Amino acid sequence: MSGPVVDPIELAIFRSAVHSVAEEMGAALRRTALSPNIKERRDYSCAVFDGEARVIAMGDHMPVHLGSMPMSVEAAVAATKFAPGDIVVLNDPYAGGTHLPDITMVLPVFLPDAEKPEFYVSARAHHADVGGAFPGSMGPAREIYQEGVRIPPVRIVRGGAVDCDVLNLILLNVRTPHEREGDLAAQIGACRVGERRIQELVEKYGAGRLRVLVDELLNYSERLVRAELRRMPAGEFAAEDWLDDDGVDERPIRIAVKMRIDPEAATMHVDFSGSSAQVNGSVNAVRAITLSACFYVLRCLLGHDAPATAGILRPLMLVAESGSIVDARPPAPVAGGNVETSQRIVDVLMRALAQAVPDRVPAASAGTMSNLTIGGIDPRTGEPFTYYETMAGGMGARPGIDGISGVQTHMTNSLNTPIEALEYAYPFRVRQYAYRRGSGGEGRFRGGDGLIREIELLAPVRVTLLAERRKFRPWGLQGGEAGAAGRATVTRARTGEEAELPGKCSVHLEVGDVLRIETPGGGGWGNSRHSESAGKD
Repeated sequence: MSGPVVDPIELAIFRSAVHSVAEEMGAALRRTALSPNIKERRDYSCAVFDGEARVIAMGDHMPVHLGSMPMSVEAAVAATKFAPGDIVVLNDPYAGGTHLPDITMVLPVFLPDAEKPEFYVSARAHHADVGGAFPGSMGPAREIYQEGVRIPPVRIVRGGAVDCDVLNLILLNVRTPHEREGDLAAQIGACRVGERRIQELVEKYGAGRLRVLVDELLNYSERLVRAELRRMPAGEFAAEDWLDDDGVDERPIRIAVKMRIDPEAATMHVDFSGSSAQVNGSVNAVRAITLSACFYVLRCLLGHDAPATAGILRPLMLVAESGSIVDARPPAPVAGGNVETSQRIVDVLMRALAQAVPDRVPAASAGTMSNLTIGGIDPRTGEPFTYYETMAGGMGARPGIDGISGVQTHMTNSLNTPIEALEYAYPFRVRQYAYRRGSGGEGRFRGGDGLIREIELLAPVRVTLLAERRKFRPWGLQGGEAGAAGRATVTRARTGEEAELPGKCSVHLEVGDVLRIETPGGGGWGNSRHSESAGKD
């Protein structure tokens, strides 16, 4: 017996409506946040879930957040007996989180006289500092306890009132409590915006009809993915790539995958067995990150208007060994797993997928978020500050078109901090901000160029880098050449000497020192010699 019929037009309207809820939550968060990291860079994500904690809508925000956020919501639901007006906060990577700076809030949406929530809304934001041994909480730690305050699922709002004890416990453990309090308040406000909009949808459709539409939306996403898998060739496609090191020792770290596509069953089996064991440094990825990368790659197979829901993951079977670099166990540090290893997992998945559908997969993009954190005392105010930035690089060339230069790719979707905002908020002077010409890989279609950014420090600071693609360059495809490796240097004001910095390090710099960062270019696609000879014919 078939279920209730859903008209395609009605489903499209509902899909747009619920997606707009997540988008409006993000807009509210951005407008009310205090930190440049959220206001300017937009390092946040918002999503809507049904009563079974299945994601039904995501804002067009950060892929690394969005694919992993369902596990945080599941952890919050499992740990909490929600009541109306509650909001739970958490950041524990081992309870569905990503890394400690990403703080997630979960608000239940109750209908009148209901005993359990009918929906949940969630907002996640990267906070520029959550304590720990390094300003910005993104340093070369050796265990998670050095990375900052670790928050299990706990109510930060009870019955509509902020729990000041929980809030104060968080604020006492960070370097910039005023900024953190403002950003946390912005997240609370964003969740309440989502609650109001969901209640309006209930008034419009009725609870029963909404359940029908939610189920059909999830099924529609699943059908779209399975339709793509049915068009692919059957087989097993293996690939590997390497992280440069973990910041503790110089050994490269292997990430390997076997991707088995079964068009008849319309399934994809992804097995990361053979990847390196978890390491001492902070590039370990928790399972939520690996699942998020898989979600992203499956989403890339679909059209831009396909709904991003839990249905996308239904055809996926994921194998990741516990205690490995792609499914770390506590107390492994994980700050870089979210920002760097997530990128390499995507690179490996794309490299395998290129064997199945070579005309649909681009060459490797920059493959690093080139994370920069700077902390110290602002001489203008006498107060501590922490600055965090991920820097764009080159996009890999695609079949038929060159890669884009100076763009955030794959698991990151943030903007840059504009020079005006940067110099206003922090004791810095930007000396140069430009494309890194010639850094994209050559090929029939050329990889995009990376960026150059030079910052002069106007106060004594601690600078921390967490970057990749220094030893293993972004690879090309179909004969295309690799993009240029990343690079960072510091020029000392006292001596004028220039020294190269490792990709993962934390150093003290003085007034007048100049930090220069060059991000990797993307790989090229296609053999350029073949292109030239074809042109002569």
